[in-house]
Amino acid sequence: MKWIAVITGALAATTAFAQPVQPPPASSSPVGDLLARALAIVISNGALTAKIARIDAAQGFYNGTRFDQAGVITSLTLNGREFYGPWFEKLAPDVLDYTYVGENIVAGPDSATSGPVEEFAPLDFEPKPGLFIKPGVGVLYQPDTQPYDHYRHYRVMDAGQRSTKITKTSVTFTQILANAGYGYSYEKTLSLVPGKPELLITHRLRNTGAKPINTNVYDHNFLRLVSGNAGVKVTFHFPIAAASPPPADLIRIQGNSLTYLRPMANKERVSFLVTGFGKTATDYDFTIEDPVHGGEVRVHGDQPVTRLNIFSVDRVQSVEPYIDINLAPGAEKRWSYAYAYKAENKK
Repeated sequence: MKWIAVITGALAATTAFAQPVQPPPASSSPVGDLLARALAIVISNGALTAKIARIDAAQGFYNGTRFDQAGVITSLTLNGREFYGPWFEKLAPDVLDYTYVGENIVAGPDSATSGPVEEFAPLDFEPKPGLFIKPGVGVLYQPDTQPYDHYRHYRVMDAGQRSTKITKTSVTFTQILANAGYGYSYEKTLSLVPGKPELLITHRLRNTGAKPINTNVYDHNFLRLVSGNAGVKVTFHFPIAAASPPPADLIRIQGNSLTYLRPMANKERVSFLVTGFGKTATDYDFTIEDPVHGGEVRVHGDQPVTRLNIFSVDRVQSVEPYIDINLAPGAEKRWSYAYAYKAENKK
């Protein structure tokens, strides 16, 4: 049986797992050094200014095999307020996901990213040596009989044909890939809406192969509103419940919202599934706000949510909605996410 038959649930579940237990890294490097040398594209509409990482094996900010490498936002500012950026201080090649050295977060190569990044479930994975596809990354090599682990770094055998188109207010990444009967053309555009503090992320995925593409994708939404997340409120369009409730002294769930009651401590982590959403795209709509300092992001998508996870450490807050993608040969799917930002100087 192909692993894709069960990988959708397996990948989705990993977001709620604890971090991998691992020894401290042998060495690490400051993320500032990477930012200083990484190639970036700057776009602006007068209100928002965004820095978007170029895809480059030698000088790119993100070359991991977990997340879609296209559209990584390392900075987005409105009225001088930063919404994204690295949530870790250092990087180390032998770390899975992230760990701590002293008070610093040290991220591994596959989780060391930023902003509203997306992760697809892999195609054609089997727990034996061979090749499989990670949309947005490429054809990857599985070296052994271990199950798929998105924290693990896999060797990229073929990144496909890539191209980038840049305007003053947008950037479009295209990847064309084919392997063992699978094939696709994937286009992702990040555009700043003229005259508004809004970002639109649009996608077009066309199945050009002989085999169906059955996967899912979620947006991790690494958001940095306020250090510690104290006071941050997340509001949905439906009454919510938690499958495994977070600590009551940290997060209050009431009606259609959840609120962080205190600052998260260093090394504290929370990750839990949210239920209550329906089967239409209406419920892909939520707002994350910092009422004390005046920052806010509203996110809405045009697809039904199939799974919803909340993740936080003291440096970052994430709402992670999933959608399903099922494409017969020759079929095409388009989907989009819209982000509306507010930045008021209350303090």
